[in-house]
Amino acid sequence: MPVDPPKKPGIFRRLKVALILILELRKPDFQAAGTYVEKRYPEQSFVGRWCRFLGWTLHQIFVAIPENLQHLNIDGPVSSTPMWLLDDNPLANHPWASEPAARLPERVDTLVIGAGFTGAALAYHWAKKAPAGRHALVLEMDDPATGSSGRNEGLVVMGRYFKMVRDTVLKSLATARPDLDGEQRQKLSAQFATAYCRAAYRNADLIEQTIRREGFECDYARAGWVQAQDAEKQESLRESVKMALDSGFADWTQITPAEALEKSGMSLRHNAGFSLAAASWHPAKWVWCLLQAALHQPTVALFTRTRVTQVEDQGEHYLVHTSRGAVQARHLVYATESYTPRLLQQFHDAILPMQEQAASGDGGPDDMKPHIGISGSWFFAGRYGKRVLFGSGGSRLPDREAGRNRPSRFLTKYIAGEMKQNFGAYRLHLKNEWSGTVGYTPDEFPIVGLVDGKRSYIIGGMCGSGSGVSFNGGRCIINRILDRNDEPDDYPEAYFAPSRLLEPENHPWPELET
Repeated sequence: MPVDPPKKPGIFRRLKVALILILELRKPDFQAAGTYVEKRYPEQSFVGRWCRFLGWTLHQIFVAIPENLQHLNIDGPVSSTPMWLLDDNPLANHPWASEPAARLPERVDTLVIGAGFTGAALAYHWAKKAPAGRHALVLEMDDPATGSSGRNEGLVVMGRYFKMVRDTVLKSLATARPDLDGEQRQKLSAQFATAYCRAAYRNADLIEQTIRREGFECDYARAGWVQAQDAEKQESLRESVKMALDSGFADWTQITPAEALEKSGMSLRHNAGFSLAAASWHPAKWVWCLLQAALHQPTVALFTRTRVTQVEDQGEHYLVHTSRGAVQARHLVYATESYTPRLLQQFHDAILPMQEQAASGDGGPDDMKPHIGISGSWFFAGRYGKRVLFGSGGSRLPDREAGRNRPSRFLTKYIAGEMKQNFGAYRLHLKNEWSGTVGYTPDEFPIVGLVDGKRSYIIGGMCGSGSGVSFNGGRCIINRILDRNDEPDDYPEAYFAPSRLLEPENHPWPELET
């Protein structure tokens, strides 16, 4: 039933909440503040930004958050375990849990580092395509899906609509392609957007087809994703929808406030963006299902709690050093996303670890519809059974802090208030609160291809849209390793090769289309 709006807190309650907020401030809060200031006040001077932010902070501490906490109950211990990892992990401590004497193989054909979205996709496609006698090994430093794949929003996304991709790439081309004039950069950035959207569409369809065909139990429901847009973004929304349609990509559209209310339960004042083909799922179960299916084939092996410490290129093979010994591999695939710069130093400033955080609890807005992605101006949310998940993006972290699980309690309380603006009064009992890191590239365009021009590959820089790249990307990389040309390759070198970021002057840029 609807929750009656509570009475406003008195002065002593406000002072108490303010004191707690100040005492709870930690490093992640200050990192998030810097990012928020840049995004909220981009046109202001440095001094102007921080003056505006100070006023905003005082309002949050003494006014907004004390009132919002009447909707968010924190009346017991809050676990840092992500909601998705509350289920028993069927591949925890694999294979040691059942085979204590198991040992790493001395050599394999292909070695995959990481067992999240990408590593699981690579294992699955290898199991389906590789001939007998060619073996793949997946190494995971923790347990499968315990990184960003098990700490996210729980959506299968296209990732980024056409205009968004075009704009981020266009900005980067000013330095990457100074030989082109403005019109030529516009054309090239549109070509990049076309390549991205084509690959993302196929990725989403392949995921659904695989779930249906395999009978995977991962709570999949394709109901779309509503993205609220402020008044000042309405013209941009209309332009982005038209641009997508004109380019042949009909997923990104707009809906009215009445349609948004019907689909999501959000009360909006302006039209919203809507991704038609997005879906919700249990991301950790997806990873576990892929790996379990792959392990049915003798061509795939998985070793968890095995950290890769160094990779040596020894000519005809790579020597991969781990916490449990070394393995020789003919081919190597980095499925390490935000952890990549810790293994490959050349990706410092090319793959940027960005912290995002989320929280979940029982209750939440009664009107919030299940199975649909929901985004406000500064938050994302979703209903999964009795639980509601909500969260927000964050800031860049040093490479050494990739994977950090240190959420900001201030952000949790702030996001709870933002959610109230769109759903009205509610009661939510906070149970879990966590953070994770995703990999961003400077041009916000993923990299899929060879790292060294030989036999070492990477899939990364997915900008928080790993579910929009990893499965199709894994298919294409496995096809390349196995020299298969019977399927389309959606990640051509001219657009997706890492050299675009590492050596733009030597990158084989695509020809401008007429």
